[in-house]
Amino acid sequence: MCITGDINMQLQAIDLTIIGIYLLSTVFIGIYLQRRAAENLKSYFQGGKKLPWYMLGLSNASGMFDISGTMWLVTLCFVYGLKSIWIPWLWPVFNQVFLAAYLSTWLRRSNVLTGAEWIQTRFGNDRGGRLAHMVVVLFAVISVLGFLAYGFVGVGKFIEIFIPWEVVSAYVPFDVSPEYVPHLYGIFFTSIATFYVMLGGMLSIVWADVLQFSIMTVSAVIIAVLAIVNVSPETLQAATPEGWANPFFGWTLDLDWNGLINEVNDKILSDGYSLFSIFFMMMLFKGVLLSLAGPAPNYDMQKILATRSPREAAMMSGFVSIVLMPIRYLMIAGFAVLAIVYYQELDLMAGGKLDFENILPSAMLQFAPVGILGLLLAGLLAAFMSTFASTVNAAPAYLINDIYKRYINPEASNRRLVYASYLVSVLVVVISTLIGLFVESINSVLQWLVSGLWGGYVVSNVLKWYWWRLNGMGYFWGMLAGIIGALAFPPLFGGLLAGVATDILPLYLFPLLLLVSGLACVIASYLTAPEDPTILDSFYRSVRPWGLWGPVRERVLSADPDFEPNRDFRRDMFNVTVGIIAQTCLVAAPIFLVTRENASLAATMTVFLISAAVLKKTWYDRLDRTVPDATA
Repeated sequence: MCITGDINMQLQAIDLTIIGIYLLSTVFIGIYLQRRAAENLKSYFQGGKKLPWYMLGLSNASGMFDISGTMWLVTLCFVYGLKSIWIPWLWPVFNQVFLAAYLSTWLRRSNVLTGAEWIQTRFGNDRGGRLAHMVVVLFAVISVLGFLAYGFVGVGKFIEIFIPWEVVSAYVPFDVSPEYVPHLYGIFFTSIATFYVMLGGMLSIVWADVLQFSIMTVSAVIIAVLAIVNVSPETLQAATPEGWANPFFGWTLDLDWNGLINEVNDKILSDGYSLFSIFFMMMLFKGVLLSLAGPAPNYDMQKILATRSPREAAMMSGFVSIVLMPIRYLMIAGFAVLAIVYYQELDLMAGGKLDFENILPSAMLQFAPVGILGLLLAGLLAAFMSTFASTVNAAPAYLINDIYKRYINPEASNRRLVYASYLVSVLVVVISTLIGLFVESINSVLQWLVSGLWGGYVVSNVLKWYWWRLNGMGYFWGMLAGIIGALAFPPLFGGLLAGVATDILPLYLFPLLLLVSGLACVIASYLTAPEDPTILDSFYRSVRPWGLWGPVRERVLSADPDFEPNRDFRRDMFNVTVGIIAQTCLVAAPIFLVTRENASLAATMTVFLISAAVLKKTWYDRLDRTVPDATA
């Protein structure tokens, strides 16, 4: 597995065969599981709540191993080295720790089909409850369309490098402008993903994801081995600036690529991460608030609701980080290391300009041997298909269950509901594709989603868990103000922050978004009546949250003195802190392994093992071991 400077790999018959077998396998899974999935909405959207937690965890991990995100993370690792382990807190990646610690358990106790349906358990079915329900559906659809467009852009840019249009144009009866070639490839692969998820629902997603994650695991190990074998620590050190291999940072980033790869300094400047401490503190502040809000109404929430019990919901969320981080970062580190050392052999030009988002596909084309290239390409296509399929499945869950069934056709048969889900799946893909035609940068979509749109989601969804006085009207106006602000603030206030990089502008506008949506929440709640005590008492009894629930807690205890309130706030926050440390170790360790920083690897694994031992006693051993029926 030796890499030489002369190699410029192209897809061969064996590579195309591997990719073809994978694509046919996903289609077969969808066709095979169609009948089981079509039994009813619970089967279609939740697999009948019969799937084991570890399969749902693998599926969720596979969905998060997306191709666009992986391209972005390889670029980050290339440019920022070990300091790149903090930047994904923008998502934030540690929301899975909050879910595992307590929020997945709280959410699963509701036993509902979607996040919008969950809103009824908190706010009831009065005017405020209905408005809260509708705004969650609106948010879910907007976020689904955004993430589908994000994936669509990534897969098109990725495939264009491997299959140049000149190779394909001779076999198609139409012409395509060069700038739209990635979009044509995106349409092809999104069509396949839409087909199998449309037929098989959650069942086909989970089974296809297990296949896909297996492919991605093999691919990640291969590329990591290639990097370890072909790049010595001394060679890597000579090719990177001082501080690249150090995860810690000062007030500023202090990475200078001058004399090594000068163009990288321009990339750092355009990213806007130079004042890294300020960026990190803003990112951490936003990330904690987003995590306290719980999962957004997307495929992550649907996987939690599909588990067999609250305990399995917590285990599933914890399992995601354990399987995802080491595998994903083996691949990321492997490609980044190879790309740095062999940078001069990469073709990063796109549309006449240097595009660092092309590092991943260009490195694959340059370094992966025949056969292994096909496997790697199948693995990353699997990552795209998994994310795309899971996201597609989330949209009809809300539009059909929460709009069509509830307001338009309450008497619809299971057959009609499933067919309506087919139609909605196709429509959201078509609309997101049209949106994707106007998107140039993967990172711009990512930043708008996680810093802008989700910023508007935060306040209402934090308060719904922890403050009894929030009512349906407060939730509705807080969410609506947040969504409008996320769409309107960048063009309105962008001129005042002209020195801020466009891609991270939403992060700087986040405090303003927080203030506006927070005021809307609190003012609307106090201007309208509290929720019905019966609704609040029922919610508090079943979910058992901690927080500002004093009047409700006293009322419940008065009616039932044997009721045990949740007093686990300190333990849950301790577990979150230890969990974030453990998760960060799982991100850093594969990079240290690939770069052969053995002392740092040993220290990282020691910290991880200590954290895992602590969590065994303070989290796992304390999970509720009562396992109800799958439908309970």
